[in-house]
Order: sequence, then structure tokens, then C-alpha cells
Amino acid sequence: MKKVILNIAVTLDGFIEGPNGEVDWCIMDDDMDFGGFLASVDTIFYGRVSYDAWGSFQPDMNAAPVEKEMWEGIHAKDKYVFSRQNREHAHVTFVHTDIINQVNAVKQRGGKDIWLYGGARLIKTFIQAGLIDVYRIYVHPVALGTGKPLFEGLDARVGLRLTGTRAFRSGVVELTYEPQ
Repeated sequence: MKKVILNIAVTLDGFIEGPNGEVDWCIMDDDMDFGGFLASVDTIFYGRVSYDAWGSFQPDMNAAPVEKEMWEGIHAKDKYVFSRQNREHAHVTFVHTDIINQVNAVKQRGGKDIWLYGGARLIKTFIQAGLIDVYRIYVHPVALGTGKPLFEGLDARVGLRLTGTRAFRSGVVELTYEPQ
């Protein structure tokens, strides 16, 4: 069965975005092997706000070839957008109701794993529904002091078991957890 993987960057003080939505602090080093992660998934789950911001993002024409290749890889995945809005886009499935059954149906399909891209509200919904199989959190060596926290307003404690760690030359540390 496919797994839902929350693969996300966070600051040392726990924010996934700055106060104005900025993510310019996020480091992408080649030793992090993001391409390997992309190759391990065939589906991306977005919240509507994240999809509107990044779901069809195209890098600048002057962007490095590796960045262009990364975005091509992201856009080649099956996309599901969880939203209260009733919208349609080509090659995108919008999920409005019955999230747990919809997610479980996608997990039952063959293929590779699922990247829970976010945003914060969708991540919170998935945490509270117990839909995340792997938490892969990349802690970046920067403190913002304010912004959008990864874990905010949870209804109950979430117990996690550490299954792996990696440190990268940039100072980013990958922490991998599974639910207890």
C-alpha cells in the first residue's frame, strides 16, 4: 500500500513559512537527494492555497537546469487538491468531502508513495485524522521568530517514533518519524 509522506522544510524554531509566506530560507543542497525523493512518489496532495501558489509554478527562464528539471518532475505527478471550493483543472483531482475515504482509496492503488505537500491547514487535518504514515522533516539552521508553525492547534498529542536522521553539509538535519 502507498504511504502518505509529509516531506517538509521547517526552521529551527518550527516554522514552515515566514510571516509573509516567505520560504527563501529553505536550502536545497544536492546531497539532500530531493530528486531521489521525487522518484519515490507518483502523487502529490495539496491544500488549495499551496496548489494555487505552487501547483503550476514555472521557474524563471534563467533558472538553473536542475531547478527546471525538478519542477518538471513535480508537475508530472498525479495531483489531488483538498479544497472546499468546487473547481476543476486539467490533470487535477479536487477533493471536497470524505477526505479519509478518498485518501485511503488513493493509498490502495498500486504505484509509488504520496507526497503530502501542504499547506498548514491540510497538514493539520491529516495529522488529526491519522493519515500521515511518515513524517520527514528537514530542520534548517535558521530561526525566524515568527511565521506559520508546522504544528499548531492540534486537538491531541501526536506520538512519533524516530526512524532515521541525516545531517547535510549545509547544516540541514533530516528527521524521519512514524506514528507510534
